[in-house]
Amino acid sequence: MTKELKQTNNIGQQQGFNALKRTEMLQTMSERKLDLIVIGGGITGAGIALDAQSRGLRTALIDMQDFAAGTSSRSTKLVHGGLRYLKQLDVKVVAEVGKERAIVYENGPHVTTPEWMLLPFYKGGTFGKLSTSLGLRVYDFLAGVKRSERRKMFRPEETLTHEPLLKKKDLKGGGYYVEYRTDDARLTIEVMKKAVELGALAVNYAKVEELLMENGKLVGVRVVDQIAGEKKSYSLYASKIVNAAGPWVDTLREMDRSKHGKTLHLTKGVHLVFDQSKFPLRQAIYFDTPDGRMVFAIPREGKTYIGTTDTNYKGDIANPRITEADRAYVLRAANEMFPSLGLTEADVESSWTGLRPLIHQEGKDPSEISRRDEIFVSDSGLISMAGGKLTGYRKMAESVVDKIAAMLLAEGKVSAALPPSRTRTLPISGGDVGGSAKLAPFLRGKASQGLRLGLTEAEAALLARRYGSNVDAVFELLEQHRAEAAQRGMPAAVLAALVYAIEREMVVKPADFFIRRTGALFFDIAWAKQWKAPAIAFMAERFGWDEAQTAAYTAELEQLLHEAVNPLEA
Repeated sequence: MTKELKQTNNIGQQQGFNALKRTEMLQTMSERKLDLIVIGGGITGAGIALDAQSRGLRTALIDMQDFAAGTSSRSTKLVHGGLRYLKQLDVKVVAEVGKERAIVYENGPHVTTPEWMLLPFYKGGTFGKLSTSLGLRVYDFLAGVKRSERRKMFRPEETLTHEPLLKKKDLKGGGYYVEYRTDDARLTIEVMKKAVELGALAVNYAKVEELLMENGKLVGVRVVDQIAGEKKSYSLYASKIVNAAGPWVDTLREMDRSKHGKTLHLTKGVHLVFDQSKFPLRQAIYFDTPDGRMVFAIPREGKTYIGTTDTNYKGDIANPRITEADRAYVLRAANEMFPSLGLTEADVESSWTGLRPLIHQEGKDPSEISRRDEIFVSDSGLISMAGGKLTGYRKMAESVVDKIAAMLLAEGKVSAALPPSRTRTLPISGGDVGGSAKLAPFLRGKASQGLRLGLTEAEAALLARRYGSNVDAVFELLEQHRAEAAQRGMPAAVLAALVYAIEREMVVKPADFFIRRTGALFFDIAWAKQWKAPAIAFMAERFGWDEAQTAAYTAELEQLLHEAVNPLEA
């Protein structure tokens, strides 16, 4: 590691991931010749930044929205092996991402957890006993599933014992296998934080307005701060620039005049959230619908969520909305599989809508398009990452950085080959708990510590699980801000989480906190509504917002709370 790189790393570590230091970080990015600029702060960009920085590349990452604000906070929230892709005979995808599940889990067990999934099969359905048994056996083999998590087959009565809400008519049995449930936004944030801990610089709400060229080659980007009142711009320069902008990949390719050949194909997926009092699901279910789509229904934190749809999308990329037709489709699917519930529109507590940035394949329906990832390198040198899945983010990042390393060596921009990727065994931020085997005792110990600090059992458990090995920093803030929390009429646990989110997770807006740092808008919307006013008041003081800014951020959060429950009319 060079002396200059050590200095850059120190600056990244000192400035950390503090929203109050965004301007300083943008200035630092503009003052240094970087090895790599990553455009896009979803899981793909975060993974690339971590892999690159951990190998010694001076890396900066920017996103025009909040981190994970696009696809990476709007997925089915599963690190799964792609069982559905066996139907498409996409064996390579199943094999690659299946094996990645265990790596993602071990490196961040606080944000990812095994979830036994029940796949019921019915007379006349897509799956039968033989095809399910064979498919799951092949899946176990391709995905390298460990012995304790290999598939089991159930008779009808055993299937209903695991989930009594299932439709009983024509039930032939069920397959039982393991998927991995995650908090997609927090996974992204923890990966990003690890990159920052290693010295990377990362800033949200910084939009690329111009690609900077010299002699036809891409040498940098002009970035405009979307938060600063004067919309200040910065010119950043790097040896290589990666376009990891998810649904906006082709937008940047258009700026680069390299959007030709393969292009993106956006599809939309929606999920509905119900309280367990309305949808008391005890077992995660994966089932097929009459039109051949596959749907997940998953219990989580006192709620049940169900989805997803898979339809072509041409609308607003930044703010995809659930429609009345989407809601009706998911409700119909839920009531067909769980007929005793009689779910209605009034039972929907929240929802979210996400876009899949797939690579277009002519003549294929949305659910048939491959989820494979590809790397495009334009004549200017712009490196674009398209397609892919949440589960495969680490491997995708490794592939991109391998390519960048080879290019830098061939161009004489590095004196020696970069070391190989080390992310296979590198815990993400919060993941230093001793691996999955030691997670449970770690969580018990931290929950007990939280109780001694005056937290309720639920608060202590939630903080320990959410922050993992970073929870001690939250506990310190709890002690420091206890009196202030009381003065503000809010629980100390809420204020400590908010301060941590601002100073260590670059929360800039109230929506960042209530959606992507806590998931509250989706899974505890009542909590979000209860504490939004004191949280916004605190942020206004901390950031020095005027009345207009405070009103704008309040209105933005109110609108998102409204949209989570109220779909677009047809």
